[in-house]
Amino acid sequence: MLPDQKRPIMNLSYQNSVAETVANDYRAAAIFEKYGIDFCCHGQISIDEACEKKQIMTEDVMRDLNTLLEANSCCFNFSTLPPSMLADHIEERHHRYIEEKTPVIQRYLDKVCAVHGELHPELQEINRLFSESAAHLAQHMKKEELILFPRIRKIEGLTRKPVLAETIAQGLLEAPIEMMQHEHQVEGDRFREIEKLSHHYQAPEGACNTYKVTYALLQEFENDLHTHIHLENNVLFPKAMQMEKSLLN
Repeated sequence: MLPDQKRPIMNLSYQNSVAETVANDYRAAAIFEKYGIDFCCHGQISIDEACEKKQIMTEDVMRDLNTLLEANSCCFNFSTLPPSMLADHIEERHHRYIEEKTPVIQRYLDKVCAVHGELHPELQEINRLFSESAAHLAQHMKKEELILFPRIRKIEGLTRKPVLAETIAQGLLEAPIEMMQHEHQVEGDRFREIEKLSHHYQAPEGACNTYKVTYALLQEFENDLHTHIHLENNVLFPKAMQMEKSLLN
């Protein structure tokens, strides 16, 4: 359970990075999703540069973000959590979500492929890509839960008591974090292909409800995956690396 620790979104500038903006207010993710801006794997560039790459007007994106700023509601600021609590949240929210939704989506995909696959062959490729993603994500999450996250919790525990730097094994986090970031990139690319094949999750005209629900579930899954990857790449991993560095200095 997350603590009741909230604050309004940061003051925005077009020079703020995309990742920083979402780290300070997760609601900004919806704005970047709207414009097709990647905030998880390629979020370290400025809002202005991201808009230039997508050939969209920075002013339009900033207007929507500033409208968000003016909203009365507050947001949870995940960057205030210690790494161990953030790892707990990722496991409880995002890992469990993947485990729950994967078999549901797979059943829907199998069904629409059986009924509509001949007329819409892209469904077969979407099914193949999602099956690959499901298998790889299952392995990925186990590596985090059994190796990386326990190391992060261990290092955080060491920061709470006197310890000699020379007694701590160095480089506990760098290699597994680099591996996780690479795997995040692979899944991001895979879902970009799924989104392209599905015409941005728009079912064809006259599609049955099962077809529409399948695409809606895939889109929801991708959106959750983007938030999941963002929290790790742009919040948890930098905090954990900085914590390890401070312990060794």
